[in-house]
Amino acid sequence: MSRTVAHMGTLLSAQQVADGLLALPAWHGDTTEITRSYTAPDFLSGIRAVDSVAAAAEAAGHHPDIDIRWTTITFTLVTHSSGGVTEADLRLAATIDHLLDTPG
Repeated sequence: MSRTVAHMGTLLSAQQVADGLLALPAWHGDTTEITRSYTAPDFLSGIRAVDSVAAAAEAAGHHPDIDIRWTTITFTLVTHSSGGVTEADLRLAATIDHLLDTPG
C-alpha cells in the first residue's frame, strides 16, 4: 500500500520499491532512497555520463544526488519533496540505466 503526503507525490511502499528494483538490478535501496554506482572507463567518460544524466534529469524535472569519485559515480534518487521514493524515482532510474548501459 502506498501513502500520500499532502500536496506531494505518492510514496511507494516497501513492497512497491522492491518490485520496482527487480527491473533495475543495478540499483539498491528502500523506501528512503535508491542508489546505483557506475564505474566509468576514465574520468572524462564519467563526467560525460554525468552530463547526459543531468540533461535527462532536467528534462524530467527530477534530479538525482550525484557523487563523483574519480571514475566511480554514484546516483541517489529520492523525491525530497515527498520524503521518500516515488514512481518518479523509478522512472529516472530506468532512464539512467539506459544512458549508462547504452554504448555510445
